[in-house]
Amino acid sequence: MDDAPVLTIHTDGAARGNPGPAAFAYVIELPDGSQIEEAGCLGRMTNNQAEYIGLVRALEHALQLGPHHHLTILSDSELMVKQMNGEYRVKNGDLKDLHDQAQELRKKFKAVHLRHVRRADNKQADRLCNDALDGKRAAQHEPALRAEVAGATAADPSPLPLSPQVRDVGVRGRDTPSLDEQALACLKDAAEAWSRGDPHDPTPAAVWMRLRKIIDRSGTRRRSRSQ
Repeated sequence: MDDAPVLTIHTDGAARGNPGPAAFAYVIELPDGSQIEEAGCLGRMTNNQAEYIGLVRALEHALQLGPHHHLTILSDSELMVKQMNGEYRVKNGDLKDLHDQAQELRKKFKAVHLRHVRRADNKQADRLCNDALDGKRAAQHEPALRAEVAGATAADPSPLPLSPQVRDVGVRGRDTPSLDEQALACLKDAAEAWSRGDPHDPTPAAVWMRLRKIIDRSGTRRRSRSQ
């Protein structure tokens, strides 16, 4: 029997004018009953684009909480839910890109169930969306796959101990470890942490975020030397 913890997520997206000023929102209910709320403005786009971005952002945040969770995602966008569940085709090119992003994130979890609900059953996410559009709320969470920071995150409260090779990633000079050495040291640190018994501390998303930081900084140094 699979007793994986379940995250229940309400997502929403809205555009005033369609297209027009848009916002996203989501509410994640944790297994202990507590909630995470997030919302923010997106600029000018259609309502359907905003709905998809709300879903993508929610999946990214859930991934930071751990891919071992089962997800139950509720949305009042019948179009998005039926497209994600394969009942409708995605014909719009802008939506296709967002749909593909959401499907790739979906694959990282053991189980993800998307279900359409009435707007009346999605009140909290809807209110957050409107608060963002009214300037009452700004996004606070930086999704794991977008973040460009090293160290601990809200979903990774215990930072992965970094080896000297990784800590010195920003040091210039002949003794700076190569990209391969830095990446290997990061993976070794993760393996040592996981060997202590918890395969989700740190989360794979947190390790990938650190690898991205190493790669990005290495690219910056190469560009600086070529100028």
